[in-house]
Amino acid sequence: MRERGLKGAQKRRFHCTTDSRHSLQIAPNTLNRDFDPTESNRTWAGDVTYIATEEGWLYLAVMLDLFSRRVVGWSVSSTNDTALASEALRRALVSRRPEAVLALT
Repeated sequence: MRERGLKGAQKRRFHCTTDSRHSLQIAPNTLNRDFDPTESNRTWAGDVTYIATEEGWLYLAVMLDLFSRRVVGWSVSSTNDTALASEALRRALVSRRPEAVLALT
């Protein structure tokens, strides 16, 4: 392998991004598993995922309109923090301009 410049591939280590052991306030469940809203811009859901790159982890936050099932806001960062999710929400608010009544989950 050395003569041909080959190296064995190592499995990437699992990277935990969720810590449920905290004393922070948990948001109420206002959606109550109703994933079929009747109007656009009434119910949005958000999530964060991570992508392994050669330079390290890249985090992607998205906001979805559950009525249209479209991405209405997104953000990418090298750190998984409040700013990442806040930027995705800000972009969604700027692009969609929803009414004051909006259920966020």
